[in-house]
Amino acid sequence: MRIRVHIVQEQPQITVRSDMTVELVRASASDADVVFAARVSTVGEQSLDDLDADPASARGLIGYLMRERHGSPFEHNSMTFFVQAPIFVWREHMRHRIASYNEESGRYRELKPVFYVPNRDRNVVQVGKTGSYEFLQGSGDQYDLIEASMRESCARSFAAYQEMLRAGIAREVARMVLPVSIYSSAYVTMNARALMNFLSLRRKAEGSQYPSYPQREIEMVAEAYESEWSRLMPITHAAFVAGGRVAP
Repeated sequence: MRIRVHIVQEQPQITVRSDMTVELVRASASDADVVFAARVSTVGEQSLDDLDADPASARGLIGYLMRERHGSPFEHNSMTFFVQAPIFVWREHMRHRIASYNEESGRYRELKPVFYVPNRDRNVVQVGKTGSYEFLQGSGDQYDLIEASMRESCARSFAAYQEMLRAGIAREVARMVLPVSIYSSAYVTMNARALMNFLSLRRKAEGSQYPSYPQREIEMVAEAYESEWSRLMPITHAAFVAGGRVAP
């Protein structure tokens, strides 16, 4: 008689997070970059003298460019960020065709069991109709359900992922079982004009001429971007805010 033994494998340990990683790794960006780029239109080669201009003395010029939406002078700079975020955030981020992306590949490396689970500060109850709704705090039971369900789902899917890898199935196929809450890493490079476009849509901020209502998780990325950019280009950032956060 043949006896079948069913071995139940323990679910793997997973790591859950409720934050985003945004690190500025390289930048060539200053308010002076806007000044020299703008002045070439009126003084030609003499604008080379403005490469290291004092941007404070040209605050009015930067404000004028922002107000009149002369956007190209804001493109002569570069910022590169290292970002770790769940896949569903990357789906929204990469809709912005204003940046250069290089992301880790699930085809070439085994993915790590790190997943996003929202914390209890995150509003989770939608009230109202699409286009006219708000998100409210959930109850304790609702947050318990979110955490328990997501942890179980992520652990099960990662166990299935590892089982397929052990069976010799290609990484590019095995990864298909993983949920969009798994984290991925990428380098994102953009200029100030592109970033302003991103911020105008991915921040819910007072004083915005055109209010936006982004998903909270991508707004967390946008907040970190804006914090770094405001430090690098404070005059340009101030003009952006004063102008109603409209990208030039």
